Amino acid sequence: MKRFIRELRRREVFRTAGLYVGICWILIEVSSVVLPSFAAPEWVLRAVIIAAVVGFPICLVLAWVYDITDHGIEVQDEATDTVVAPIGSRKMDFIVIGVLSVALILSIYMNITSGPQVVEERLPLSVLIADFRNLTGDEVFDGSLEQALQIGIESASFITTYPRRTAQRLISQLQPGKQVLDEEAARLVSVREGINFVLDGLIEVDGDGYKITVRAIDGSGGDEFAVFYVDASTKADVLNAVGVISGELREELGDDNVAIGEAGAVETFTAASIEAAHAYTVAQDLAVNQGRHEDALAAYEKAVELDPNFGRAYSGWALSLFQLGRQDEAEAMWQKALAHMDSMTEREKWRTLGLYYIAITGNYEKAIESYTQLLEQYPADDAARNNLAIAYFSTLNFKGALEQGRAVIDIYPSRSILRSNYALYAMYAGDFETATREARKALELDDTRYAAWLPIAMSAMAKDDAEAAEEAFRQMRDASDRGASVAGLGLADVALYQGRFDDGIALLDEGIEFDESIDNPRVMATKRVARAAARVMLGNQTEAVEDVAAALETGGLGRQVPAALVSVQTGDLAKAAEIGSTLKAQLQAQSRAYGLMIEGIVSLRRGEYNAAIDSMRAALAQADLWLVRYYLGQAYLSAGFTAEAIDEFETCERRRGEATALFLDDLPTWRYMSTLQYWLGRSRIELGMTGAGRENLQTFLALRPQGGELVDEAKTLLQ
Repeated sequence: MKRFIRELRRREVFRTAGLYVGICWILIEVSSVVLPSFAAPEWVLRAVIIAAVVGFPICLVLAWVYDITDHGIEVQDEATDTVVAPIGSRKMDFIVIGVLSVALILSIYMNITSGPQVVEERLPLSVLIADFRNLTGDEVFDGSLEQALQIGIESASFITTYPRRTAQRLISQLQPGKQVLDEEAARLVSVREGINFVLDGLIEVDGDGYKITVRAIDGSGGDEFAVFYVDASTKADVLNAVGVISGELREELGDDNVAIGEAGAVETFTAASIEAAHAYTVAQDLAVNQGRHEDALAAYEKAVELDPNFGRAYSGWALSLFQLGRQDEAEAMWQKALAHMDSMTEREKWRTLGLYYIAITGNYEKAIESYTQLLEQYPADDAARNNLAIAYFSTLNFKGALEQGRAVIDIYPSRSILRSNYALYAMYAGDFETATREARKALELDDTRYAAWLPIAMSAMAKDDAEAAEEAFRQMRDASDRGASVAGLGLADVALYQGRFDDGIALLDEGIEFDESIDNPRVMATKRVARAAARVMLGNQTEAVEDVAAALETGGLGRQVPAALVSVQTGDLAKAAEIGSTLKAQLQAQSRAYGLMIEGIVSLRRGEYNAAIDSMRAALAQADLWLVRYYLGQAYLSAGFTAEAIDEFETCERRRGEATALFLDDLPTWRYMSTLQYWLGRSRIELGMTGAGRENLQTFLALRPQGGELVDEAKTLLQ
């Protein structure tokens, strides 16, 4: 072995190998920088690397066989006295060391200066599709081609389409009486909403077939960006023809991933026929645009008769059944929709799953997974971001909701509903400054957006400015009937927070009558249970029990949880426990958390403090809810754990944004904040923080001019 190594040294194989590695190293590093500058394909750099690797053993063989001498290149079979050329010895060592040093320095320099690899990310492009002009006389094309074109172009990850129904509503406000979203109307909307491109389409008869034309128009300037033409031999070929145009349009807009299928079309509308697509379009218009879900059912049924594998039609059918309260039928139809997801595009699949989880099962964690997957592939999908924000919000992840809400309004800064949602997320997160600013921007865009007044009103309450809050609710009342309904609850909420129970009950009486006149059972039931709590404060327990029974006829946490709390106050622990058991049996984490909380409150009333604490902690493990921490603080205090109680109450004070609408339904509940001052004051005094505690109790008593629960206890503590 030693002899072999000596022979390798004598034949200068080691030096040659070092020199070869150094030169190849330099070559590869330089190529990795230079080749991209000339837009060379990636395979060129791969070829350089492969050639360098393959050449290494060849270099070693040549170094063993040949040598450079003063007579030129000679074959060396055995050791001779031939004088080796001057490149040998120390000079050769210096050359090898120099080459390796240069390679090392070059590599370090390039790694330091190049930084991390930057992945080019396309900015979202927004597109509004105008109504196609149908010159064929065949109404089957009305509305169908727009849907097909939308799905085709949305296969590009950076393209998002502006909702056509939103554009139609907006144009009806800007130009009352206008029924058609033509090029002129679409351009007007695009200028207002900051949309990048308008697509104006036309279909006409061409011999025995059809000719389809689509023009891409700059959304702001109105200049024609591109024009696309395609022919369809028969009616059955029209959808594929629209797919061809969508692929050409995507390429024109910079999509490098257009995959042409065997039929020559890209992924597009997943209906088997134009007739099925038309029936689906009619159903969507009835359900989504007009709210006529009962009438939409027949159109959805026709769509699936024409195409039994039409997954989108099944999901739309299921949603209409859900809206009509036909839960069992809706669930069965959803199962059919999920079974036909293989007929959907990738974007359709994730949207369908997300909608199923968020709207039907209430499984918000799974909804987050679905919408996250969708956004990884299609980051410009504004609807997915909006729904992801809602899912985050529903799991109490207000930071995540804010991030997604911000991303959505970056894409569509002029859509009032998106900005209003963002303001609401900020309100729940306790960022009242952002909530007020964004809500006012939403109202500037659309003064009928009544929900935007809620963050303004609640931000005023957080600043102890009840007059400003009442003024905001009065402005909300003038926006619409629905606004007037919520405003009535808001004005009562302010009165109840201030301890003006008679005024609050009068406002609730008026509001309940109004809700009945406009058929608004959810808010009416919410007002009934709020009135029940106010009546308990005034000692009217019989009427309070009647209100609870009426409120429970309408489901939802905003009725069930307050009803259980009132039942505890009236001494009906069995009723409270029954409500708690119902909530614990539900799928949603928040429902189970409230069920466990009610179980704990019942234990607390029975003097079972440790059991109460255990139930409250179990509730927190399900969902970290404001009310759970509020009652856990009471349980700790009753059990003698004062420091722990203060920690819970101070957490409630820090997280007061959540108290603006405790049940995440945009219905005000600031009245729950008033008694927090009592519990903070009592626990601080018990811990020796007398000054701060007395201040809390005085604040509480100022909010109870008519007396009520805990008032006598507060006065005793102040003596």
